[in-house]
Amino acid sequence: MTALIRLLLVLALAAPPLAMAAEPPQLDPANTAWMITASVLVLFMTLPGLALFYAGLVRAKNVLSVLMQCFAITCIVTLAWVAVGYSIAFGDGGGANAWFGGFAKSFLGGIEVKTLKGSIPETVFAMFQLTFAIITPALVIGGYAERVRFSGMLLFSLLWLLLVYCPVAHWVWGDGWLQKLGVMDFAGGLVVHLNAGMASLVAALVLGRRRGFPETPMPPHNLTMTVAGASMLWVGWFGFNAGSALAADGAAGMAMLVTHIGAATGAFAWMVCEWLRFGKPSVLGIVTGMVAGLGTITPASGFVGPLGALAIGGAAGVACFFATNYMKRALGVDDSLDVFPVHGVGGILGTLLTGVFAASALGGVGYAEGATMGSQLLVQMAGIAAVGLWSGAVTYGLLKLSNALIGMRVDADDETQGLDTVLHNETGYNL
Repeated sequence: MTALIRLLLVLALAAPPLAMAAEPPQLDPANTAWMITASVLVLFMTLPGLALFYAGLVRAKNVLSVLMQCFAITCIVTLAWVAVGYSIAFGDGGGANAWFGGFAKSFLGGIEVKTLKGSIPETVFAMFQLTFAIITPALVIGGYAERVRFSGMLLFSLLWLLLVYCPVAHWVWGDGWLQKLGVMDFAGGLVVHLNAGMASLVAALVLGRRRGFPETPMPPHNLTMTVAGASMLWVGWFGFNAGSALAADGAAGMAMLVTHIGAATGAFAWMVCEWLRFGKPSVLGIVTGMVAGLGTITPASGFVGPLGALAIGGAAGVACFFATNYMKRALGVDDSLDVFPVHGVGGILGTLLTGVFAASALGGVGYAEGATMGSQLLVQMAGIAAVGLWSGAVTYGLLKLSNALIGMRVDADDETQGLDTVLHNETGYNL
């Protein structure tokens, strides 16, 4: 009997350990605290950041209309996100997962206090992604500012969120087909900037120029307001990019560092270009260069190092400066607040350069196993083509539909009088 017991002990000790069941995800308080903070920062980018930035750029008679549009978009996108938007973007989608998230999480079904997304509550993840969904259609209003009906803008923004933004977010971030293809878009070069930029370009072309453009000068009415809004955008962008790490870790720290470098380099490069070309640097130029630098570093922020940020920010300042001047002066396209030449061009450029500066030899995180710089660039190009074509085509259809149902553009007399009085019965200034 004793010999049998000894034999069993020897066999037990010699046998490989039984595979332990995978531990369930655990909530990380530090990650949760950071993601709550990042969500606040990204919402701060729209209200009041983008609202003030855009409002200062339009004429005084339209300042309230832009503030109202940003505020109303925040409300309507929130309601749509809760109803079906989050589910379309981040639901599992069943067999159609590569293209569409489905409706299983409509009205945030299944999300409770203890439900986790990785190491953070899914409530926090849903809120963080909601702030991205808010700012993207808010960016688009820069393409048709000073000439759009408020009711038409609301309908178009709602449809655009559900049929353009949410599907693209699923493709790139929700385990969709572009993510499976290997597209690198850390914080929204495709999902936010190219998406919004292409929509703004199409809107500017479909709705036509503002009355008097380009013969009549239409300078910003309050650059102080614009600089204040731009400063808020710079600060809020740390939540936008570093928060996309979804953790308080080294990746978030590097994303924050390269975001700041990209913004500063983009602003400086634009200022130098303007100084050399026109003889004087402008406040409007330096803040626009900052936004260009931020938008261009966004897709790369989790994949590149400081060297890549310097190169990407510098390229953004130069490329977006010339794109802005070319569109207005050579092509005569009235993208009122330069959304496509800044965000669209920046999103394209940043997405491409991510495929270059992600290389470990250039200080980046490196490529997926088996991938090379050449193959990654092809994947990045595929992402740009897919998002650009989808956003452009669907935006065109939605503008035509909204125009047929409600009407998108105010008449000539109302545009001359100003949208603040005509649409909201208020004025921004009582002097």
